[in-house]
Amino acid sequence: MEKLKELGVEVKTHMSTIDKEIAKIIEETLTEEKKEEKREHQEVTQPIEEREEKKAVVLKPRPPVVTVMGHVDHGKTTLLDTIRKTNVAEREAGGITQKIGASVVERGGKKIVFIDTPGHEAFTKMRARGAQVTDIAVLVVAADDGVKPQTIEAVNHARAAGVPIIVAINKIDKPNANVEKTKRELAEIGLIPEEWGGDTICVEVSAKKGTGVDELLDMIIFLAEYMELKAEVDVPAEGYILESRLDKGKGPIADVIVKKGVLKRGDIILTKSAYGRVRAMFDDKGRQVNEAGPSMPVEVIGLNSLAEAGDKFRVIESEKEAKEIVEAYFEEIREKKLATKPKKLTLEELLKQVKSEETRELRLVVKTNSQGELDALIPILERLSTEEIKVKCIHGGIGNINENDVMLASASEAIIIGFNVKVDPTAKQEAEREGVQIRLYQIIYDVEEDIKAAMIGMLKPKYEEVILGRAEVRAVFKVKGGKVAGCYVLDGNIVRNAQARVKRKDAVLFEGKISSLKRFKDDVKEVAKGFECGIGIEGFSDFEVGDIIEAFEVREVRRTTL
Repeated sequence: MEKLKELGVEVKTHMSTIDKEIAKIIEETLTEEKKEEKREHQEVTQPIEEREEKKAVVLKPRPPVVTVMGHVDHGKTTLLDTIRKTNVAEREAGGITQKIGASVVERGGKKIVFIDTPGHEAFTKMRARGAQVTDIAVLVVAADDGVKPQTIEAVNHARAAGVPIIVAINKIDKPNANVEKTKRELAEIGLIPEEWGGDTICVEVSAKKGTGVDELLDMIIFLAEYMELKAEVDVPAEGYILESRLDKGKGPIADVIVKKGVLKRGDIILTKSAYGRVRAMFDDKGRQVNEAGPSMPVEVIGLNSLAEAGDKFRVIESEKEAKEIVEAYFEEIREKKLATKPKKLTLEELLKQVKSEETRELRLVVKTNSQGELDALIPILERLSTEEIKVKCIHGGIGNINENDVMLASASEAIIIGFNVKVDPTAKQEAEREGVQIRLYQIIYDVEEDIKAAMIGMLKPKYEEVILGRAEVRAVFKVKGGKVAGCYVLDGNIVRNAQARVKRKDAVLFEGKISSLKRFKDDVKEVAKGFECGIGIEGFSDFEVGDIIEAFEVREVRRTTL
């Protein structure tokens, strides 16, 4: 009725008839209005993310992010050293890369970002985290050693992340290098070289001499151009935390890599467990910068606490909202812990449990300078566990060893392991007062060796029986309170208070302690071979002529291996 009035058609009652043309116009109008209503409803109920996607997306080319992987000692770090023209390899303690870093290099005016993830198997987790942002994996394989277990492990990580692999066949300058054999081994694990009809780019290099390195960089740029790597720029920045550490002067520091958008100084960034306003940013050369675009690695200062390595970060408008999100995250963790908290044992129950357990525990409190080191070190230590000794890291943290660490170690009877960290003065005093041992290290292998030595010290000792002497019973004398055996010492020495067994025709009748030892009427401590003596054994007097009394002692034997 209302629609008819809008069209200027006069109707007197609901039963009135209207012209066919007017009816058609009304039908078309109502249909169009319903479509419009449906569109409006969809627009309102549609998720914000989907509505944003309708905007024109501006994609711009970005540099490739490359992870270098490989078996330990195959030259991964030396290759990165040559590429960066720095002395990283020799600077690292023990020849092991201790931290994750990222470097930006240029080749022909084009940038390549390298994530430095160590090839040692202890850093598997760090390597896997690097694959979250990696576009290309460079697999370093030594021409004199070929494919190794960690080579296969690296390939599996790259494949799982869907990352293309370029193989750098290294150490071609060595006399025993065999490039063809290495290629055959690569083909066996599915990396068939291009010249063999496959799709794997293989570049022969000598990281030490620099041979083939330029060609490797050219291949990376070629593959990156083929992949057409692009990212959104006109959006709030997002990316990943590569590493986090605590600096005494600067506070929490996060090494991040931007995935999309442009991270700017003053932005509020939020991770799963930390937030803050970006106070300062530094590039891979240590220069202060005001912004970082896609693929760029920067050091960020301004977070309220240590972010977890591998976590995603995003820029958020409100610092208050960021704080609320992080607090809600920690509250959720706290509630989960409370829900699964085990029932406390009484001291008596705990003692019974310890006595009944065959396995002993070496408890450790581990503090490191960075999250990457912590993630690497704890599995190494816990893998040292044996059937007899279990290594248990009861707490791991970032930063210097403090008073709380000492109190926890004291209460848990644990040793504190510090890796690339220092000890707070108050913690040092508390450790001396509580008798807590603190061990500081810079090289992982040293930690392993010391923990193994500590485990050996905890092993239950082995015992061996040592025969002291043997005596034959030649007469039995009745004395007040029982009988003594008149004996002749056949070999060794019979010692008073030693353990002894009485044997008759090779059958053991009794074991007990030698309670008395006499030469004639005098008490003596020891009687040697070839002499006669009187022997009394505690709890036994049923001697017969011809019995053999065997004196022995059980000695503890120190164990020197696990």
